[in-house]
Amino acid sequence: MYIIPENVCTLKKKFVKSYKGNSHIQELLPISKTDFLSVTDEHLTSLCKFIENNPIYDNSFEMNLCGIRCNIHEGDLSQYWIDSIKHDTSYAPFYPTWLLSAYTLAFMAKQLGFSHLIDIGSGDGRIAFCGKIAGIESTSIEIDEQLVNLQNNIIQKTDIHFKIINADATQINFEKMKLIRPIFFIGGVPQNGEVLAESIIKNVLAIQELQKTSCFVLTGTLTEEKFLKNKPNYGWDTTVKKFHLIETNTAVLPTYWTMEQSFDTPYLFTKYT
Repeated sequence: MYIIPENVCTLKKKFVKSYKGNSHIQELLPISKTDFLSVTDEHLTSLCKFIENNPIYDNSFEMNLCGIRCNIHEGDLSQYWIDSIKHDTSYAPFYPTWLLSAYTLAFMAKQLGFSHLIDIGSGDGRIAFCGKIAGIESTSIEIDEQLVNLQNNIIQKTDIHFKIINADATQINFEKMKLIRPIFFIGGVPQNGEVLAESIIKNVLAIQELQKTSCFVLTGTLTEEKFLKNKPNYGWDTTVKKFHLIETNTAVLPTYWTMEQSFDTPYLFTKYT
C-alpha cells in the first residue's frame, strides 16, 4: 500500500473551494475504499472510529470531492488548544494535522522500514493511532494531561492500543525505551518548535546505537518561492546543519493551520550522517 501525498492535497484543495461552512476545524474521510488514496475499508473504519470517539468533532455531512463520496467532520479544538499552552515547558500549542495526513505519514514510516514510531507532542494521538493501524509499535508522548485523557478515551472506545507517556519529552530517557529503528515525529513548526526538536535530537543522538538508525520528522513551513530557494530545509536549516542531518524524504500534506492557504505543510524526514 502506498498513499500518495499529492492526492491528499488535491482533495484538500477541492474541499476548500467547495466548503461553505465556518467551523473551527474540518476533516474529510472517504466513505468507502478508493484507489485514489489507497485506503482499505478496514483502515477507514478505524479512522472513522477515531473521529466518532473524539469530542473535538461534533457534526458531519456528505460531500462529493474529485468523484469520491466523503464524510466531512466539523469541530472545535479551542478548549484543548488553551489547555495545551498552560504548561511552562509546553513548546507548541495543539494544532492537529489532518487525520488523512497522519495516516499517510504513518504508512510512509512503515514503508521505510521503521519498527517503532514515537509521536512527540502528540496532541490527541492521531499519528501514534495511525502508526498502530500501519502495524508499527507506537508511543505517544504528551505533556498535557487533558490531551492524555482524551487519548486514553479514544484507545478504550476504538480498541486501537498504543503506549502513552504523560511527560515533558525533553526529560525522557530514550535509552530505557529499548528502541529499534525508531522514527520520531516532532510537533511544532520552526518558529516555535526548535527548542523541543533540538532537545529530542540531541538526546537521541547521544545514544550510540540509535545514531544511525533513527529518523527525525520535522514539521516545516512553506511560504513564498523566494523563501523556498533560500531555505531548502523549510525553516529547519539551522537545526539540520547543527546536528549533521540530511533529508531523506519529504511529504507535503494538509494541516489544520494550512486549511486557508494555497500551500500545505512539508514534513521533512531526516537522519544523522
